[in-house]
Amino acid sequence: MDKKLYELVAPLVMNPSVLRQNNNYPFKTSFRHIWYVALENGEVAGFMPLKPSSSGYCIDNYYIRGDEEMTISALVGRIAGDCAASSYLSALVHKRHVPAFYAAGFRTFREWKKYDKMDYISSAGQ
Repeated sequence: MDKKLYELVAPLVMNPSVLRQNNNYPFKTSFRHIWYVALENGEVAGFMPLKPSSSGYCIDNYYIRGDEEMTISALVGRIAGDCAASSYLSALVHKRHVPAFYAAGFRTFREWKKYDKMDYISSAGQ
């Protein structure tokens, strides 16, 4: 893992309040994950690790400070721009973030109690 990435996200992924926001699931990574990190005034506003698979990419175990829709929109917009045109993109989304992912071009195809599995359809507004 890149040293700068570690410096940015390590304090968050070990923070009990951040883990509670992730339903007490630990954040996962590997050498294959691609990390997208949003900074605001030098502080992490959110991150979305992108997990590659044989069918494309999946956003999972992400963090958004204050559940800010603008942060979700910025991260998802960048991710979609980087990979959605050439690959399938899905996301495991906290229920509270479903409207923001919907506005960013995702649609639910499976629902659970705490999460929706969504896939990227198109740019928002199309």
